[in-house]
Amino acid sequence: MATKTKRPYLYEVDLMRVIFIFGVLLNHTTTVYMAHIVNTSNSQTFLEATHLILHFTRMGFMFMSGLVLTLNYYNREPHWVTFWKKRFSSSGIPYLAWDAIIHGDQFYMYYILVTLQLYVLFPLLVMLFKKMPNSHAGIMVVSFIIQIFLMIGIKYWLPHVDTSHWWFLFKNYGENVLVYQFYFLFGAFVSIHYKEVDKFIGDHAKAIGFFTSVLALGTVALYWCNIHILKLSMAATMSVHQPYMLVYDTVMIIFVFWVGRRYAYARQHGLWPWVDRWIHNGAKVSFGIYLVQMIPLTFLTLIMNHIHMPAWLLVLCLPIGYAFVAGGAFLISWFCYKVPPFGVLIGRPQIHFKRKPAPVSETGATKK
Repeated sequence: MATKTKRPYLYEVDLMRVIFIFGVLLNHTTTVYMAHIVNTSNSQTFLEATHLILHFTRMGFMFMSGLVLTLNYYNREPHWVTFWKKRFSSSGIPYLAWDAIIHGDQFYMYYILVTLQLYVLFPLLVMLFKKMPNSHAGIMVVSFIIQIFLMIGIKYWLPHVDTSHWWFLFKNYGENVLVYQFYFLFGAFVSIHYKEVDKFIGDHAKAIGFFTSVLALGTVALYWCNIHILKLSMAATMSVHQPYMLVYDTVMIIFVFWVGRRYAYARQHGLWPWVDRWIHNGAKVSFGIYLVQMIPLTFLTLIMNHIHMPAWLLVLCLPIGYAFVAGGAFLISWFCYKVPPFGVLIGRPQIHFKRKPAPVSETGATKK
Protein backbone atom coordinates (compact mmCIF):
# COMPACT_ATOMS: atom_id res chain seq x y z
CA MET A 1 0.00 0.00 0.00
CA ALA A 2 1.35 3.41 -0.96
CA THR A 3 2.09 5.68 1.98
CA LYS A 4 0.39 9.07 2.03
CA THR A 5 2.85 11.96 2.33
CA LYS A 6 1.76 15.02 4.21
CA ARG A 7 1.85 18.21 2.16
CA PRO A 8 3.87 20.96 3.89
CA TYR A 9 1.87 23.89 5.19
CA LEU A 10 2.43 27.04 3.14
CA TYR A 11 2.41 29.93 5.57
CA GLU A 12 2.76 32.45 2.75
CA VAL A 13 -0.76 31.52 1.65
CA ASP A 14 -2.04 32.73 5.03
CA LEU A 15 -0.59 36.20 4.55
CA MET A 16 -1.79 36.37 0.96
CA ARG A 17 -5.33 35.61 2.12
CA VAL A 18 -5.08 38.34 4.77
CA ILE A 19 -3.71 40.93 2.34
CA PHE A 20 -6.40 40.25 -0.24
CA ILE A 21 -9.36 40.17 2.16
CA PHE A 22 -8.38 43.27 4.11
CA GLY A 23 -7.59 44.96 0.81
CA VAL A 24 -11.16 44.22 -0.23
CA LEU A 25 -12.44 45.81 2.97
CA LEU A 26 -10.31 48.91 2.36
CA ASN A 27 -11.65 49.10 -1.18
CA HIS A 28 -15.26 48.94 -0.03
CA THR A 29 -14.70 51.30 2.92
CA THR A 30 -13.22 53.87 0.54
CA THR A 31 -16.30 53.47 -1.67
CA VAL A 32 -18.53 54.36 1.29
CA TYR A 33 -16.46 57.49 1.95
CA MET A 34 -16.57 58.54 -1.71
CA ALA A 35 -20.35 58.34 -1.62
CA HIS A 36 -20.45 60.84 1.27
CA ILE A 37 -18.09 63.47 -0.14
CA VAL A 38 -19.16 66.32 -2.42
CA ASN A 39 -18.33 65.45 -6.03
CA THR A 40 -16.66 68.79 -6.75
CA SER A 41 -14.16 68.61 -3.91
CA ASN A 42 -10.45 67.86 -4.27
CA SER A 43 -10.85 65.17 -1.64
CA GLN A 44 -13.38 63.37 -3.83
CA THR A 45 -11.04 63.56 -6.81
CA PHE A 46 -8.17 62.21 -4.71
CA LEU A 47 -10.18 59.19 -3.56
CA GLU A 48 -11.45 58.48 -7.07
CA ALA A 49 -8.03 58.86 -8.72
CA THR A 50 -6.36 56.46 -6.27
CA HIS A 51 -9.21 53.97 -6.03
CA LEU A 52 -8.06 51.71 -8.87
CA ILE A 53 -4.87 50.96 -6.92
CA LEU A 54 -7.00 48.84 -4.57
CA HIS A 55 -8.77 46.89 -7.29
CA PHE A 56 -6.13 44.14 -7.51
CA THR A 57 -7.85 42.40 -4.61
CA ARG A 58 -10.66 40.91 -6.69
CA MET A 59 -8.26 39.22 -9.07
CA GLY A 60 -6.13 38.22 -6.11
CA PHE A 61 -9.06 36.24 -4.76
CA MET A 62 -9.51 34.51 -8.12
CA PHE A 63 -5.81 33.66 -8.20
CA MET A 64 -5.96 32.25 -4.67
CA SER A 65 -8.93 30.05 -5.59
CA GLY A 66 -6.99 28.46 -8.44
CA LEU A 67 -3.84 28.18 -6.31
CA VAL A 68 -5.42 26.55 -3.26
CA LEU A 69 -7.67 24.16 -5.19
CA THR A 70 -4.75 22.95 -7.28
CA LEU A 71 -2.51 22.59 -4.23
CA ASN A 72 -5.14 20.37 -2.63
CA TYR A 73 -6.25 18.25 -5.56
CA TYR A 74 -3.74 18.21 -8.41
CA ASN A 75 -1.41 15.50 -7.11
CA ARG A 76 -4.08 13.04 -6.14
CA GLU A 77 -6.95 11.31 -7.83
CA PRO A 78 -10.03 12.93 -6.32
CA HIS A 79 -13.52 11.52 -6.63
CA TRP A 80 -15.10 14.47 -8.36
CA VAL A 81 -18.61 13.82 -7.07
CA THR A 82 -17.23 13.96 -3.53
CA PHE A 83 -15.27 17.09 -4.45
CA TRP A 84 -18.40 18.83 -5.75
CA LYS A 85 -20.44 17.73 -2.73
CA LYS A 86 -17.86 19.13 -0.31
CA ARG A 87 -17.22 22.37 -2.16
CA PHE A 88 -20.82 23.17 -3.03
CA SER A 89 -21.90 22.65 0.56
CA SER A 90 -19.09 24.79 2.01
CA SER A 91 -19.79 27.68 -0.38
CA GLY A 92 -23.39 27.04 -1.36
CA ILE A 93 -24.89 27.12 2.12
CA PRO A 94 -23.39 30.55 2.97
CA TYR A 95 -24.49 31.76 -0.47
CA LEU A 96 -28.10 30.77 0.22
CA ALA A 97 -27.92 32.16 3.74
CA TRP A 98 -26.51 35.59 2.93
CA ASP A 99 -27.71 36.52 -0.53
CA ALA A 100 -30.13 36.82 -3.39
CA ILE A 101 -30.27 33.21 -4.53
CA ILE A 102 -30.52 33.49 -8.30
CA HIS A 103 -27.99 36.09 -9.40
CA GLY A 104 -25.69 36.70 -6.46
CA ASP A 105 -25.95 40.39 -7.20
CA GLN A 106 -25.99 41.75 -3.66
CA PHE A 107 -23.35 42.28 -1.01
CA TYR A 108 -20.38 41.30 -3.20
CA MET A 109 -21.63 37.74 -3.55
CA TYR A 110 -20.56 37.58 -7.19
CA TYR A 111 -17.38 35.93 -5.93
CA ILE A 112 -19.26 32.91 -4.61
CA LEU A 113 -21.28 32.62 -7.81
CA VAL A 114 -18.05 32.68 -9.82
CA THR A 115 -16.43 30.17 -7.47
CA LEU A 116 -19.35 27.76 -7.80
CA GLN A 117 -18.85 27.88 -11.57
CA LEU A 118 -15.14 27.22 -11.04
CA TYR A 119 -15.95 24.10 -9.02
CA VAL A 120 -17.93 22.73 -11.97
CA LEU A 121 -15.09 23.39 -14.40
CA PHE A 122 -12.17 22.56 -12.11
CA PRO A 123 -11.81 18.91 -13.28
CA LEU A 124 -11.34 20.27 -16.82
CA LEU A 125 -8.65 22.67 -15.55
CA VAL A 126 -6.79 19.78 -13.94
CA MET A 127 -7.18 17.69 -17.08
CA LEU A 128 -5.82 20.52 -19.24
CA PHE A 129 -2.56 20.75 -17.29
CA LYS A 130 -2.17 16.98 -16.95
CA LYS A 131 -2.83 16.26 -20.62
CA MET A 132 -0.27 18.88 -21.69
CA PRO A 133 2.58 18.43 -19.19
CA ASN A 134 5.18 20.03 -21.44
CA SER A 135 3.06 22.99 -22.52
CA HIS A 136 2.14 24.72 -19.27
CA ALA A 137 3.94 27.94 -20.21
CA GLY A 138 2.16 27.87 -23.55
CA ILE A 139 -1.19 27.45 -21.80
CA MET A 140 -0.51 30.60 -19.79
CA VAL A 141 0.55 32.60 -22.86
CA VAL A 142 -2.64 31.65 -24.70
CA SER A 143 -4.71 32.35 -21.57
CA PHE A 144 -3.13 35.81 -21.19
CA ILE A 145 -3.80 36.66 -24.84
CA ILE A 146 -7.43 35.57 -24.48
CA GLN A 147 -7.72 37.67 -21.33
CA ILE A 148 -6.32 40.74 -23.09
CA PHE A 149 -8.89 40.42 -25.88
CA LEU A 150 -11.66 39.92 -23.31
CA MET A 151 -10.65 43.11 -21.52
CA ILE A 152 -10.44 45.08 -24.78
CA GLY A 153 -13.86 43.82 -25.82
CA ILE A 154 -15.45 44.59 -22.46
CA LYS A 155 -14.03 48.11 -22.30
CA TYR A 156 -14.28 49.32 -25.88
CA TRP A 157 -16.87 47.14 -27.66
CA LEU A 158 -19.44 45.85 -25.17
CA PRO A 159 -20.74 49.27 -23.99
CA HIS A 160 -22.00 49.93 -27.52
CA VAL A 161 -23.89 46.63 -27.86
CA ASP A 162 -27.48 45.91 -26.89
CA THR A 163 -27.17 43.06 -24.39
CA SER A 164 -30.74 43.12 -23.11
CA HIS A 165 -31.53 39.78 -24.75
CA TRP A 166 -28.29 38.08 -23.68
CA TRP A 167 -28.08 35.27 -21.14
CA PHE A 168 -27.51 36.58 -17.62
CA LEU A 169 -23.91 35.38 -17.22
CA PHE A 170 -22.90 37.00 -20.52
CA LYS A 171 -24.76 40.22 -19.94
CA ASN A 172 -23.42 40.47 -16.38
CA TYR A 173 -19.91 39.44 -17.31
CA GLY A 174 -18.50 40.26 -13.87
CA GLU A 175 -20.20 37.11 -12.59
CA ASN A 176 -18.99 34.85 -15.39
CA VAL A 177 -16.13 32.49 -14.52
CA LEU A 178 -14.67 32.74 -18.02
CA VAL A 179 -13.94 36.45 -17.56
CA TYR A 180 -11.48 35.47 -14.80
CA GLN A 181 -10.02 32.44 -16.56
CA PHE A 182 -6.44 33.76 -16.62
CA TYR A 183 -6.27 34.25 -12.86
CA PHE A 184 -7.59 30.77 -12.09
CA LEU A 185 -5.12 29.24 -14.53
CA PHE A 186 -2.33 31.44 -13.16
CA GLY A 187 -3.05 30.17 -9.64
CA ALA A 188 -2.99 26.59 -10.89
CA PHE A 189 0.27 27.19 -12.77
CA VAL A 190 1.97 28.64 -9.68
CA SER A 191 0.77 25.68 -7.61
CA ILE A 192 2.13 23.12 -10.08
CA HIS A 193 5.46 24.92 -10.56
CA TYR A 194 5.78 26.31 -7.05
CA LYS A 195 9.53 25.96 -6.60
CA GLU A 196 10.37 27.37 -10.01
CA VAL A 197 8.03 30.33 -9.59
CA ASP A 198 9.31 30.98 -6.08
CA LYS A 199 12.92 31.03 -7.30
CA PHE A 200 12.09 33.31 -10.24
CA ILE A 201 10.27 35.81 -8.03
CA GLY A 202 13.04 35.72 -5.42
CA ASP A 203 15.70 36.34 -8.05
CA HIS A 204 13.80 39.30 -9.53
CA ALA A 205 12.27 40.75 -6.36
CA LYS A 206 13.69 44.27 -6.79
CA ALA A 207 12.48 44.56 -10.37
CA ILE A 208 9.06 43.23 -9.41
CA GLY A 209 8.80 45.75 -6.58
CA PHE A 210 9.80 48.59 -8.89
CA PHE A 211 7.30 47.68 -11.61
CA THR A 212 4.56 47.17 -9.02
CA SER A 213 5.09 50.74 -7.77
CA VAL A 214 5.17 52.17 -11.30
CA LEU A 215 2.02 50.33 -12.36
CA ALA A 216 0.22 51.34 -9.15
CA LEU A 217 0.92 55.01 -9.88
CA GLY A 218 -0.10 54.35 -13.46
CA THR A 219 -3.64 53.64 -12.33
CA VAL A 220 -3.94 57.35 -11.54
CA ALA A 221 -2.99 58.13 -15.14
CA LEU A 222 -5.51 55.52 -16.26
CA TYR A 223 -8.22 57.27 -14.26
CA TRP A 224 -7.33 60.64 -15.86
CA CYS A 225 -7.32 59.11 -19.35
CA ASN A 226 -10.68 57.40 -18.84
CA ILE A 227 -12.29 60.59 -17.55
CA HIS A 228 -10.77 63.30 -19.73
CA ILE A 229 -9.82 61.56 -22.97
CA LEU A 230 -12.20 58.62 -23.36
CA LYS A 231 -15.02 60.46 -21.52
CA LEU A 232 -16.12 57.28 -19.76
CA SER A 233 -18.67 57.11 -16.99
CA MET A 234 -17.41 56.76 -13.44
CA ALA A 235 -18.53 53.12 -13.36
CA ALA A 236 -16.55 52.35 -16.52
CA THR A 237 -13.58 54.36 -15.26
CA MET A 238 -13.46 52.33 -12.04
CA SER A 239 -14.01 48.97 -13.73
CA VAL A 240 -11.57 46.18 -12.96
CA HIS A 241 -12.10 44.84 -16.47
CA GLN A 242 -9.57 46.94 -18.36
CA PRO A 243 -6.44 45.85 -20.30
CA TYR A 244 -4.16 47.96 -18.09
CA MET A 245 -5.64 46.43 -14.95
CA LEU A 246 -4.83 42.94 -16.23
CA VAL A 247 -1.13 43.81 -16.31
CA TYR A 248 -1.24 45.68 -12.99
CA ASP A 249 -3.20 42.95 -11.21
CA THR A 250 -0.85 40.23 -12.44
CA VAL A 251 2.28 42.07 -11.28
CA MET A 252 0.60 42.97 -7.98
CA ILE A 253 -0.34 39.34 -7.34
CA ILE A 254 3.27 38.33 -7.97
CA PHE A 255 4.43 41.03 -5.55
CA VAL A 256 1.99 39.86 -2.86
CA PHE A 257 3.28 36.32 -3.38
CA TRP A 258 6.82 37.60 -2.70
CA VAL A 259 5.62 39.39 0.45
CA GLY A 260 4.03 36.14 1.57
CA ARG A 261 7.27 34.27 1.04
CA ARG A 262 9.12 36.88 3.09
CA TYR A 263 6.61 36.33 5.88
CA ALA A 264 7.13 32.56 5.72
CA TYR A 265 10.88 33.18 6.06
CA ALA A 266 10.45 35.70 8.89
CA ARG A 267 8.30 33.41 11.01
CA GLN A 268 11.19 30.93 11.07
CA HIS A 269 13.66 33.62 12.09
CA GLY A 270 12.18 35.38 15.10
CA LEU A 271 8.83 36.84 14.00
CA TRP A 272 6.73 38.03 16.94
CA PRO A 273 4.34 35.21 17.92
CA TRP A 274 1.35 37.55 18.19
CA VAL A 275 1.85 38.69 14.58
CA ASP A 276 2.01 35.11 13.37
CA ARG A 277 -1.07 34.20 15.40
CA TRP A 278 -3.03 37.18 14.09
CA ILE A 279 -2.19 36.38 10.46
CA HIS A 280 -3.06 32.70 10.89
CA ASN A 281 -6.40 33.49 12.53
CA GLY A 282 -7.21 36.13 9.93
CA ALA A 283 -6.52 33.66 7.14
CA LYS A 284 -8.61 31.01 8.87
CA VAL A 285 -11.75 33.17 8.76
CA SER A 286 -10.95 35.19 5.62
CA PHE A 287 -13.90 33.73 3.71
CA GLY A 288 -16.14 34.57 6.64
CA ILE A 289 -14.81 38.13 6.73
CA TYR A 290 -15.72 38.47 3.08
CA LEU A 291 -19.24 37.20 3.77
CA VAL A 292 -20.02 39.32 6.82
CA GLN A 293 -18.45 42.57 5.61
CA MET A 294 -21.87 43.89 4.62
CA ILE A 295 -22.78 44.23 8.32
CA PRO A 296 -20.06 46.71 9.42
CA LEU A 297 -20.23 48.45 6.01
CA THR A 298 -23.97 49.00 6.49
CA PHE A 299 -23.41 50.40 9.97
CA LEU A 300 -20.64 52.64 8.67
CA THR A 301 -22.98 53.98 6.00
CA LEU A 302 -25.65 54.73 8.61
CA ILE A 303 -23.10 56.48 10.81
CA MET A 304 -21.75 58.50 7.89
CA ASN A 305 -25.28 59.70 7.09
CA HIS A 306 -25.24 61.61 10.38
CA ILE A 307 -21.72 63.04 10.12
CA HIS A 308 -21.20 66.49 8.66
CA MET A 309 -17.63 67.73 8.36
CA PRO A 310 -15.33 69.19 5.69
CA ALA A 311 -14.35 66.74 2.94
CA TRP A 312 -10.64 66.90 3.77
CA LEU A 313 -11.34 66.03 7.40
CA LEU A 314 -13.57 63.17 6.34
CA VAL A 315 -10.73 61.73 4.27
CA LEU A 316 -8.38 62.01 7.24
CA CYS A 317 -10.91 59.99 9.25
CA LEU A 318 -10.91 57.16 6.70
CA PRO A 319 -8.49 55.02 8.79
CA ILE A 320 -11.01 55.15 11.64
CA GLY A 321 -13.81 53.95 9.39
CA TYR A 322 -11.57 51.24 7.97
CA ALA A 323 -10.60 50.03 11.44
CA PHE A 324 -14.31 49.86 12.33
CA VAL A 325 -15.14 47.78 9.23
CA ALA A 326 -12.09 45.51 9.41
CA GLY A 327 -12.36 44.94 13.16
CA GLY A 328 -16.11 44.44 13.02
CA ALA A 329 -15.94 41.96 10.14
CA PHE A 330 -13.20 39.98 11.88
CA LEU A 331 -15.05 39.82 15.22
CA ILE A 332 -18.33 38.75 13.62
CA SER A 333 -16.58 36.12 11.54
CA TRP A 334 -14.59 34.88 14.53
CA PHE A 335 -17.79 34.60 16.56
CA CYS A 336 -19.36 32.47 13.82
CA TYR A 337 -16.22 30.35 13.67
CA LYS A 338 -16.16 29.70 17.40
CA VAL A 339 -19.87 29.44 18.30
CA PRO A 340 -21.95 26.57 16.88
CA PRO A 341 -23.96 26.39 14.72
CA PHE A 342 -23.07 29.76 13.17
CA GLY A 343 -19.94 28.38 11.51
CA VAL A 344 -22.10 27.10 8.67
CA LEU A 345 -22.75 30.73 7.71
CA ILE A 346 -19.08 31.29 6.89
CA GLY A 347 -18.24 27.93 5.37
CA ARG A 348 -16.79 26.60 8.63
CA PRO A 349 -19.49 24.29 10.06
CA GLN A 350 -18.79 22.97 13.55
CA ILE A 351 -21.33 20.15 13.23
CA HIS A 352 -20.58 17.35 10.78
CA PHE A 353 -22.91 14.50 9.97
CA LYS A 354 -21.03 11.29 9.29
CA ARG A 355 -22.36 8.05 7.89
CA LYS A 356 -22.75 5.35 10.50
CA PRO A 357 -20.16 2.62 9.84
CA ALA A 358 -21.50 -0.77 8.84
CA PRO A 359 -21.51 -3.33 11.69
CA VAL A 360 -18.69 -5.86 11.71
CA SER A 361 -19.21 -9.54 12.45
CA GLU A 362 -17.10 -11.56 14.87
CA THR A 363 -15.00 -12.84 11.96
CA GLY A 364 -14.12 -9.28 10.95
CA ALA A 365 -16.29 -9.23 7.83
CA THR A 366 -18.64 -6.33 7.25
CA LYS A 367 -22.26 -7.34 7.70
CA LYS A 368 -24.63 -6.55 4.83
